[in-house]
Amino acid sequence: MLAVHLVSFYFSKLQEDPTKKVDRFLHAMRLGDDQLRDISARFLAEMKKGLSSESNAAAAVKMLPTHVRSTPDGSEKGQFLALDLGGSKFKVLQVKVREGMGIRKGGVGMEEKTYPIPKELLNGKGSELFDHVAESLKDFLQERNIDMEKKHPLAFTFSFPCGHTKLDQGFLLNWSKRFRVRGLQDKDVVQALRDAVDRAGGMDVEVLAMVNDTVATMMTCGFDDKHCDVGVIIGTGTNACYMEALRNVDLVEGDEGRMCVNTEWGGFGDDGTLKDFITEFDQNVDAASNNQGKQIFEKMISGMYLGEIVRLVILKMANLGLLFDGHVSDALRTKGKITTADVAAMEEYKTGLKNTKNILVGLDLTPSQDDCIAVQHVSTIVSFRSSNLVAAGLVAILTRIKENRKSRTLTITVGVDGTVYKTHPQYAKRLHKVVRRLLPECQVRFLLSDSGSSKGAALVTAVAQRLATRRKQVDETLCPFRLSQEQLLLVKSRMRAGLEAGLESEGPSAIKMLPSFVYHTPDGTERGKYLALDLGGTNFRAMLVKFRKGLQQSTRLYHKIYTVPPEIMQGTGEELFDHLAECISDFLDYMGIKKARLPAGFTFSFPCEQTALDTGSLVSWTKGYKATDCEGHNVVEMLREAIKRRNDFDLDIEAFVNDTVGTMMSCAYEDPQCGVGLIAGTGSNVCYMEERDAKTQRMCINTEWGGLGDDGSLDDIITPFDVEVNRNSVNPGKQRFEKLTSGMYLGEVVRQVLLDLTRGGLLFRGHVTEALKTPGIFETKYLSQIESDRLALLQVRCILQQLGLDSNCDDSIIVKEVCGVVSRRAAQLCGAGMAAVVDKIRENRGLDHLDITVGVDGALYKLHPHFSQILEETTRLLAPQCDVTFMPSEEGSGKGAALITAVALQKQGM
Repeated sequence: MLAVHLVSFYFSKLQEDPTKKVDRFLHAMRLGDDQLRDISARFLAEMKKGLSSESNAAAAVKMLPTHVRSTPDGSEKGQFLALDLGGSKFKVLQVKVREGMGIRKGGVGMEEKTYPIPKELLNGKGSELFDHVAESLKDFLQERNIDMEKKHPLAFTFSFPCGHTKLDQGFLLNWSKRFRVRGLQDKDVVQALRDAVDRAGGMDVEVLAMVNDTVATMMTCGFDDKHCDVGVIIGTGTNACYMEALRNVDLVEGDEGRMCVNTEWGGFGDDGTLKDFITEFDQNVDAASNNQGKQIFEKMISGMYLGEIVRLVILKMANLGLLFDGHVSDALRTKGKITTADVAAMEEYKTGLKNTKNILVGLDLTPSQDDCIAVQHVSTIVSFRSSNLVAAGLVAILTRIKENRKSRTLTITVGVDGTVYKTHPQYAKRLHKVVRRLLPECQVRFLLSDSGSSKGAALVTAVAQRLATRRKQVDETLCPFRLSQEQLLLVKSRMRAGLEAGLESEGPSAIKMLPSFVYHTPDGTERGKYLALDLGGTNFRAMLVKFRKGLQQSTRLYHKIYTVPPEIMQGTGEELFDHLAECISDFLDYMGIKKARLPAGFTFSFPCEQTALDTGSLVSWTKGYKATDCEGHNVVEMLREAIKRRNDFDLDIEAFVNDTVGTMMSCAYEDPQCGVGLIAGTGSNVCYMEERDAKTQRMCINTEWGGLGDDGSLDDIITPFDVEVNRNSVNPGKQRFEKLTSGMYLGEVVRQVLLDLTRGGLLFRGHVTEALKTPGIFETKYLSQIESDRLALLQVRCILQQLGLDSNCDDSIIVKEVCGVVSRRAAQLCGAGMAAVVDKIRENRGLDHLDITVGVDGALYKLHPHFSQILEETTRLLAPQCDVTFMPSEEGSGKGAALITAVALQKQGM
C-alpha cells in the first residue's frame, strides 16, 4: 500500500521542473559543507588510526609508508628505465632527467612503448605475469639499441596496494582492477621482478625503487613545483598520498625528516564509518562487486563505478514512473551499460543534452526533453558528490600537513592525475572550489600531472640516487668529527701527560696547572655571612650568602645582576674596576648592609696566576674583554683600589677564585666526595684536588685544560673547520682544546661546516648567503635548540630562515646532523679529559677503585639535550676503575667563592 502512495506522489510531481524532481529523489547525495566537514574530520581520525602501530591493523585507511623520503629539488639527473604496471596494459620507458641535448624545458625526456597483457595472465600465475614483463623489457632494450651490458637503474610503478619495508621492497597486500594473479599475495613483487629478469637473461638492471601511481604523480608534479607535497589519483581507481612527518609514522623507525604515506583512502568506510552517507545505490554497487564490503570510498568516487551508480538511479526512477513514462529497457537493466565516459559526455557544457539523448536512445529508450534534463542532472549530482568526497578527503590531508607544520596557513600544491579529473568537463573546477571553501586559510594549487606514473617513478629513483650520493659526500665531510674509542684514549693520554707536565716547575706547558691556594673543601660546618662577587662575562653579580646551622635550608642567598657595557669591557682597567665598585656599592645599599664590613670572595673567570688565596695576576683577557692595563696586574688589588677611590664602604676580599674552583666548592658543600670542578659553558675548564707533600696535604689546581693542543698534540684530530675557527679567533694558536669543546666556538665550527657543504652543492642548492658567510652568526644556543626535541626540524627551518637560507626538509636533517656531530665530539673530548683527571686522582691516592663526584656548571652541560649524557658515558668508558658522579652546581661560582672564604677563615680560627 505504501508503494502505491509513493508512486502516486511521484506522479503528482511529473509536471514540475525535472531537476527539482531529481534533487528530491537524490537528496541524500547532495552534501552540504557541514556534512563534508564531518566526513573530513572522520577521515582525519582514520588517518591517525592508520599511522599508529597500535591501531593500524584494524584501520580501514591503511596509511602505508612508501619509504620515499624526499620530493625532487630540481637537481636530479640521469637515465633510467621505468616499468609501469597498473592495468590491462603496461609501459616500458626510458626516462632521461636533465641528460643529453634536445630535452625541452622541464628537464625530462621519455621514450616509451606500451605492451598489452594477455587476459589469461590477469588470472594466471605470478611468475608468468612477471616473465611477460621481463621479456617486454628485453624487447624494448633491443628495439632501441640500448646497451644490454651496461647496468641500468630501473624504476617500477606498481599500482596495487603494497606494504613497503624499504624503497625497493614491497609486499602485495591485495590485487584490484580485475587482476587476480596467483602466488604473489604477501610476496615481495620487486623480488618477483628481479627473478623474472634473471630468467630472461641478457640484461643488467638494478631495481632501485617501487612506487604506487599516486606517489609517482606527486613526484612528477614535485619536479615542477617544490611546494607539491600531495598526490591524488581520480580515475578508474582513486587514491591519495602526502608527505608526513616521519615522527608520526609508527611503522617506520626514526623521527627525523618526512616520508610519503600512501593513504589507500579507497578503503575509507569499510568499517562502517560512512554508513550514514551510503545510499541504496552505493549498497547495490557494492553488492554486485567482486570485493563486497571493501573499497567503499572508492566505490562512491572513482571512474570504475560512477557510470554504474548513474545507471542504478535512472533504473529506479524509471521503475517508479519518474522517467520514460515508466518504460524500462533490457539495456538499462544491464550492468555496465552506462560508463563514466557517458557521465562526462552528458555534462558537456554545449552538447550535454544532445549527448544524453543519444546515450539514452542507445539504451533502447525514448526520452522526452524533460527526461534528458533529469538524467543529465542525475549525472551532475553523482559526479558532484564524487568531487565533494574527494575534497573532504583532501581537506583532511591538508589539515594534517598544516598541523604538522604548526601553522595557521598553508601554501601547497596538489599533484593530480586520472581520467575522471582530466576528462570530466566540470569535475576539476568543482573540486578546487570546494577545497578552497572548506579550507580558506590554505593557498592550494592543483597541478595536472604530465605522464605521472612513469615519469614519477623515474624521479623517485633519481631522488634516491641524489640522496645516496649526497649522503656519501656528507658522511665524508663529517667523518673527521666522529671519534673512535682509540682516538679518545689518545686524547686521554695526552691530557694526562699535559697535566703532569703542567705540575712540573720547569719548562713551559700547554696546560698551565695554576695553584689556587685552596687547600680544603667544605665540611658542612661553615657558618656566617659572606659577600660573593662574580665576574665571568657580560654580567657582574653581587651576592650575600648566609650559611646557617641545621641540615634544612642551611644556605640563604640574595643576589643582584649588573650589566657590564661593551665600552667598559673594552675601556681602561680603572674604568672597569670603578664600575664593579659602583655595582658593589649599589648592592650593599640594596641589602641595607653598607655599614657592615663583610668578608668577601671574588670569582674571576679569566686565566690568572695566583701566589696566594687573595692574590691573582691576570694572564690574558678572554670572552670579549680588552680592558687596558690589566694583564699582568693583580686584579684583587685593582678592585681594592677602586673601592678606596669610592670611599663609601669597606670590604675584606679574603679569597680570589676561578669559577671552576667555585663550582667544585659549591658542590662539595652538598657532597663531601666532590673533588673536581668542571665548567662546560662558554668556556671549558677543570679543577681538582691534587695531592701534595707526600700526600699530607691537598691543593685545588686550576688546570686551564683549554690549552691542550697549543703544542700541536691534537693536530691529528683537528679538522680543517677547526683550523678556520682558530685562524679567525682573537687568540690564534691558543686554547685549542677549548675551541673544540666550548660554547664560544661550537656554533662557529658548525657554520664553517655548513658553509663548506653549501659551497659543495650539498645544502641549500648551493646558494651561499651573506649571512652564512658572517662569523658568529650561528650561535651555539642554536645547537641546543636544534637538537632539543621531536620538533627540531621546525626549529631548524626557523633558524635557517633567520639566516636568509631557503631550506627544505633534507637540508634541515643535514643541519641537525652537523650540529649533532660537533656537539657530540665536544662532549666526548670533555669526557676523555675528565677520564684523565679522575684516573690521575685514583693513582695519586693509590686506589684500585675511586668513587668521586664532579661538580659541573655551564650552559652547555645544563641546557644542551645530549651533552651531559655523552660526557658521562665517555668518562665511564675511558675510566672504568672510577665511579664518577656528575653533580650540577646551583649558584656554583658565587656560592663557591663565599664557601672558600668561609673555609679559609675557619681554618685561620676566625
